Amino acid sequence: MSLLRIAWRSIQQRALSSALTAFTVALGVALVVAVLVIHGVIDQSFRRGSQGYDLIVGAKGSPLQLVLNTVFHLSQPIENIPYRYLEEFTLGRFAPAVDVAIPVCTGHDYKGFAVVATIPDAFQRLKYLDGREYQFAEGANFKAEHPFEAVIGSTVAKRLRMKLGDQFVPVAKVGETGGEEGHEPFTVVGILSHTGTPNDRALFVNLEGFYRCEAHQHDASFEEKVLAGEGAQSPGESAAKAEAGDKHGEHAHEDADHDHEHDEHRQLSAILLVTDIERQPQLAMSLPTVVNEEEVAQAVMPSRVIAELFDGIVGNVQLLLLVLAVLVVVVAGIGILVSIYNSMNDRRHEIAVMRALGARRTTVMSIILVESILLSLGGGALGVLIGHGLTGALAPTIAEQTGVLVSALDFQWAELVLVPGLVVLATLVGYLPALSAYRTDVAKALTSTP
Repeated sequence: MSLLRIAWRSIQQRALSSALTAFTVALGVALVVAVLVIHGVIDQSFRRGSQGYDLIVGAKGSPLQLVLNTVFHLSQPIENIPYRYLEEFTLGRFAPAVDVAIPVCTGHDYKGFAVVATIPDAFQRLKYLDGREYQFAEGANFKAEHPFEAVIGSTVAKRLRMKLGDQFVPVAKVGETGGEEGHEPFTVVGILSHTGTPNDRALFVNLEGFYRCEAHQHDASFEEKVLAGEGAQSPGESAAKAEAGDKHGEHAHEDADHDHEHDEHRQLSAILLVTDIERQPQLAMSLPTVVNEEEVAQAVMPSRVIAELFDGIVGNVQLLLLVLAVLVVVVAGIGILVSIYNSMNDRRHEIAVMRALGARRTTVMSIILVESILLSLGGGALGVLIGHGLTGALAPTIAEQTGVLVSALDFQWAELVLVPGLVVLATLVGYLPALSAYRTDVAKALTSTP
């Protein structure tokens, strides 16, 4: 009879005690697996959340606050930068090194979800998660010529039960004591497919419509000019041009004046940039340095800021949780030691019989060690199943609360360390009862047992 089979028969003889011991190990391993999988997926989601653009340009201040507000729709915006600064990246000196420049305005929300004002290119030209294009589960992207259209994330649609055609009015997070019922509401024309990024938890409105709301809040005279169709020209100049019959030229000039008036009053929270390294490599590489040296704004690399956040803060939290989980497994291993050691008094006659039949001391010792290893591996296998099953069961709640998509099939390579780790642990905790079996006095055990 093989050592494995003898050890298995020994476990069967103490089925209840062995099952409870293995289940204790399973709980510890399940905790380790849950920590590894959930943290791994969240870490990946955060690091990928900023993919799709290389730089964020915003007001001077904390780079972390700028990234949290712009990428993850958390915290408060630092300050604003002039809208005209956008032209530096679209038409001005930085334009040769920039492929895409997306203006963004933040600082508003709707029922607890961030409202982000931007342009249609945010979903047409930007990518997410290693180059994936944005898709719409329902409807389509808002259009530039329709200022009061909006697109919402999948989590927002689910939590607020919003659908195409619904309307909402953003509310300022700070500096406002009431709602903004006076503003024209935005109409939902598109619902994004689930992306697993923070965009699932945000509402995106047309930047032009957002500015009309802002004009109403902060500059009533400016809004009156816009609604009245007045520009920088005086009525006398307009009348003179009308008498001259140059209607087309008059309207074109008024439109230009309107744009200038808009730019003077408008501000941005941030600008998302996709640089073009192939066309202008030197300018693209030096762009953050040049922007940061000036007084207008700062340029940060979101991927670097997020890496510093996770490696410096979140990584330490994960390490602490992992240490606690490993300690639970170690305590479970000690439970194996106690279980087997306490059973040695009942097994001395059995061991003495094996020795009398010719089994060597090392053979008896090996049987105890194999039994300990079987309990650890069995509990470990059950723990892996429980851990992944628990992750799958919590996946809908995690996705709804955080927007992070977790699956029971998500696997972390660190889990492979569990197998050799459990074998080592089982060998260590099984050594003491195995040594006790090794030292069993055969004659005394046989004579003392009826």
